Amino acid sequence: MKNNSVHRKAAALMLAAVLGFTGSQNVLAGNMSKAKDEKAKAEQNLDNANNEIEAIERKQSQLQGEIDAKDAELVNLLVNMGILEDELDAKSQQLDEVTVELKDAQVSEKKQYEAMKKRIQFMYERGDGAMVEAILGSEDMSEFLNRVEYVSEIYNYDRRLLTQYQATVKQVAELKTTVETEKAEMEAMQEEYALQQQSLENVLAEKRSQMGSYDNQLASAQAAAAAYKQTIAEQNAIIKEEERKAREAEEKAKAARQAAASQNSASNNSGNSGNAGTGNEQGGSSSEDGQETSGGSSGDSTGSTGGGGGQNPSYSTGVSGSDVVNYACQFVGNPYVWGGTSLTNGADCSGFVMSVFAKFGISLPHSSAALQGCGQAVSYANAQPGDLICYSGHVAIYMGGGRIVHAQSTAVGITTSSATYRTIVCVRRVL
Repeated sequence: MKNNSVHRKAAALMLAAVLGFTGSQNVLAGNMSKAKDEKAKAEQNLDNANNEIEAIERKQSQLQGEIDAKDAELVNLLVNMGILEDELDAKSQQLDEVTVELKDAQVSEKKQYEAMKKRIQFMYERGDGAMVEAILGSEDMSEFLNRVEYVSEIYNYDRRLLTQYQATVKQVAELKTTVETEKAEMEAMQEEYALQQQSLENVLAEKRSQMGSYDNQLASAQAAAAAYKQTIAEQNAIIKEEERKAREAEEKAKAARQAAASQNSASNNSGNSGNAGTGNEQGGSSSEDGQETSGGSSGDSTGSTGGGGGQNPSYSTGVSGSDVVNYACQFVGNPYVWGGTSLTNGADCSGFVMSVFAKFGISLPHSSAALQGCGQAVSYANAQPGDLICYSGHVAIYMGGGRIVHAQSTAVGITTSSATYRTIVCVRRVL
């Protein structure tokens, strides 16, 4: 009876240990499953946040490239505006000088005209008799002819001077008209530059505002990613703690099983020794449940993170620069039309250059500013026929010998000029 009681106590102890371990395992498994679900959800959210960060950074990179390009365009425009401002100052000074020259020439013309009138008045209005008397008072034919020739020479001299003064007045007046036209064209170009500057500044302001919006979006996405990382770290900590608790519960259950088994073994040994003389020796056997459940360890998982003088280049075509110049000169005298590209009906400066080179299979942009970046840089000292001579807001084709052919203005149309008639910004070789 005593042995049966001991066996029943051992069985009850083992059953309690098993039940306790099973209940504890169920609770721990539930907590761990919830933590792993939260971690998986946070990792997915982190991947989404990182993808969003990468997308925003790509947009930022693209937008920054656009901003840099517009900044460079604005800088180039401001440089051209500065050059044009200097040219306008020089043109204004030239106009003042020409105006003074014209007034001086007009005064000289008027003085010569008045002097000639007085001589005519002296020679003719005092009476033909006095003049005839002076001529007829000659002692011989030679003196007579000399006096007649003298009177004629005075008249011719006055006439030549008057003609020269009139020609000077005409020449200076034409020069003044040319300077006034060129100044008006520069002022119109200055207004166009001002509009371009305003447009570029508006575009840059818009893009910088957009960049600021991207910065806010990026900061928000990065904050979300940081929160998801924190959640993952917290869930990792929970998982590790649950695994620790599971191992601890398992060790306690194992210890309880071992204690129950030891007590059962001791009971059996005691019962066997009290049954001497029966001839039946009952050996106690102890079976130990050696099954051991080990919880796997889980390492930290943070998900994926997103990364956030003498320039003279060789020719590159087989086109002859002289052929280009000869072809371009065929259209001298044709009209200038702003925005036009027709060599016969009218073209502006860049449209003229574009259409001429298109004849030879060379594609160029319809923009004087863009043409400053085409081809290769050449020093003016090494400029050859067919090279592009670029000015502030204007472009021409170099003919050689210091001359250019270009669509100059509405006043003169397509014409030839001195290459240095304005400040040269750069020379480009596109052949």
